[in-house]
Amino acid sequence: MAQFEALVGVNFWTALFVLLNTLAIYFVAKKYLTDPVMKIIAQRQKEIDDTYGEAEAARSEALSMREECENRLAGARDEASEIVRTATTRATARTEEMMMTARAEVVAMKTKADAEIASERRKAAGELKNDISEMVLDIAQLVVEKEIDPSAHKELIDGFIDHMGDAT
Repeated sequence: MAQFEALVGVNFWTALFVLLNTLAIYFVAKKYLTDPVMKIIAQRQKEIDDTYGEAEAARSEALSMREECENRLAGARDEASEIVRTATTRATARTEEMMMTARAEVVAMKTKADAEIASERRKAAGELKNDISEMVLDIAQLVVEKEIDPSAHKELIDGFIDHMGDAT
């Protein structure tokens, strides 16, 4: 049993030595291992937090830029709509102006054509009057076989032509 007691028994000095060794290892490990590791972990945590902060700042900046772009796009759409509206109004006014000009030209052309027709009608009537007067003279000469003086002849012709003009 002495062997068993030596094996299982607790020697005070050995226990104290083991305890002091354990404390020494603990403090040395804490100073040279735990503290540097904790510093590295804290530094990494700070870098991660900074990265998250930068990401959040970039996200908020992107959102503000997106909102600004949407506002600009809405403004551009409004401006484009206004430009189209203005162009449509101008085109309508120009079309109306062109239509009025064309109508005026048509009226002027019609008036000119009517005047030309009336002129041609008068000219034709004059030519017809001359032709008829010549025919009447020829017929009168044949029928009467004598010459009539020119003034009486002219009165007869004018009366005949006036009577023919009233009949038409």
